[in-house]
Amino acid sequence: MSVLKMNWGAKIALLYAGFVALIVVLVAGSMRQDFDLVTPDYYGQEIKYQQVIDAGKNQAALSSPVSIHANETVVTIEFPNEFAEKVLKGNIHFYSPVNAAWDKTVNINTVNNAMTIQRSELKTSNYTIKLDWEADGKKYYQETTLNLR
Repeated sequence: MSVLKMNWGAKIALLYAGFVALIVVLVAGSMRQDFDLVTPDYYGQEIKYQQVIDAGKNQAALSSPVSIHANETVVTIEFPNEFAEKVLKGNIHFYSPVNAAWDKTVNINTVNNAMTIQRSELKTSNYTIKLDWEADGKKYYQETTLNLR
């Protein structure tokens, strides 16, 4: 019975070959990974950020925040009583950090100071909901999270 003997040079060569193979596998795997940006126009969004801060302060001055509730069939968005008789313009952006294809933007269209969105339009995910609306020439902004399971 013969035992394969290796000198130290062959062991070092095997170690380097194993390291190179590991790096090749890691690089190949990372090239297949998708990296979605939060927004494709991040520079333009950054320039307008002071407007978002001001709109957030306007929202904080309201009697209550926008409330968002979800059940098995719909997501209900209720605006504070200050907006009961007002026309609201704006949109609601459902941002999913898991997959950019799951993001959804909906125009605000309230009935009795609330609106609903069908759960079938949204995937199961942890969403950051960005509400951006205007009433009587004043802008408002609110961010909240919603976990749809």
